[in-house]
Amino acid sequence: MRLDGKRAIVTGAGGGIGRALVTAFAQAGARVIGCDRTATAMADLDLAGREVFDLGGDDLVAVARRICAAHGAPDILVNNAGYSRGETLDTTTDAQIAEEIGINLTATVRLTHALLPEMATRGGGAIVFVSSVNGLAHFGNPAYSAAKAGLQAYCRAVAVEAARHGIRANAVCPGSVRTPAWDHRIAQDPGVVARTTQFYPMGRLVEPAEVAQAVLFLASPLASGITGVALPVDAGLTAGNIAFIDTVLGR
Repeated sequence: MRLDGKRAIVTGAGGGIGRALVTAFAQAGARVIGCDRTATAMADLDLAGREVFDLGGDDLVAVARRICAAHGAPDILVNNAGYSRGETLDTTTDAQIAEEIGINLTATVRLTHALLPEMATRGGGAIVFVSSVNGLAHFGNPAYSAAKAGLQAYCRAVAVEAARHGIRANAVCPGSVRTPAWDHRIAQDPGVVARTTQFYPMGRLVEPAEVAQAVLFLASPLASGITGVALPVDAGLTAGNIAFIDTVLGR
């Protein structure tokens, strides 16, 4: 899965999955342009370029133009940035709904939409959206889930309509990923991982590197005939209900 000389944009580069993406793409030979809200988040990353902007607040058309002027049109765009706060319907506020859909869906679509003409002009490329199993079935976080399901629909639109320009678009759908975001939960409740992994047939959380390798594959020439798919990277979560098998059928 070599990407020597390819320009890859990775949003949310300073996060847990983002860092794994930067490492995977750099090791494959790509020139990685990291994007995040602060330069500090990316300070220790080995990047060919850094772009600091806020998906929720900046003019994303201007951001796309700035990126292309500084680095050239991307060969690969990895839409990784996102977040969630409202965990259940009863605890999700109107402000959280607006912000989570705004960041996870609207802003990601707007940035992609602004970069699509540049990618088409340069002859095509690959786009990978980091979605979630929450876009496939409900596991909580209702506003986030709605946004991720919408992102998969937009991914299919790009796959169908931009294929004539040589652009492929796919999504990966991680389950629970063992990033530093889990640290505070584990500190408060050491048993939370064990209770979570009982729902995963593989009996564990997904590692950031596993998500990154799936993204790398979809962005690489090895996936040249694949577009419009949503690939779960979820240790078997969406394949079936292992807790049901164990509890009801008494395996």
